[in-house]
Amino acid sequence: MVCRRSQELASCATGEIAQFSSFSTNMEDQEKQRNLTDKKSTVWLVIAVGLVRAYLAKGSYHSLYYSIEKPLKFFQTGALLEILHCALGIVPSSVVLTAFQVMSRVFLTWAVTHSVKEVQSEDSVLLFVVAWTITEIIRYSFYTFSLLNHLPYLIKWARYTLFIVLYPMGVSGELLTIYAALPFVRQSGLYSISLPNKYNFSFDYYTFLILVMISYIPIFPQLYFHMLHQRRKVLSHTEEHKKPE
Repeated sequence: MVCRRSQELASCATGEIAQFSSFSTNMEDQEKQRNLTDKKSTVWLVIAVGLVRAYLAKGSYHSLYYSIEKPLKFFQTGALLEILHCALGIVPSSVVLTAFQVMSRVFLTWAVTHSVKEVQSEDSVLLFVVAWTITEIIRYSFYTFSLLNHLPYLIKWARYTLFIVLYPMGVSGELLTIYAALPFVRQSGLYSISLPNKYNFSFDYYTFLILVMISYIPIFPQLYFHMLHQRRKVLSHTEEHKKPE
């Protein structure tokens, strides 16, 4: 009897330790998620402040890209890690959607804007930079407050409403920037490989950019309507909870 009682006590103690360990692990994971989302929100705030300061100093929105070029390149390239964070569950986003968004932004940052210097002064560049910046500040604020279990309705509303304007704004800026780069790419033969060569392989970057622009036609509506569906689901659910019983 004493032996059995000891086994029961040991089993209970083991269960409590396991529960405490699981609770501690969850708390640690949530703390890591909060720290990560806080840092990412701060990153985009740095870019936003840089844009505002440059505008106030110049008194014009033209060529503001140069004021945030370095941090944008650094932070946007670092965003490749976000795909891994989504895969590991550190950030609650779709891996596929995140991978598409991050890769398209990295491509536009380096393969278009950085590579074709002539487009850096285009207003279209500022268009997508502003759209990206506002979108990410809202998104990571949403994640941070969600992890704190204290999500203001205003941030939730902004997360699922402002994309209606910001998403088309960003896509328009991206497409206009690629379009502006086409003549310079064609003239310089940038990143193109012509025959003959020992690998018997050719690549026309000009044509590739046109195909990238065309790819927006089927992809953009799908992502946009997916977000509209999410908006209806999330905000209507919130409104139902607000109704007095």
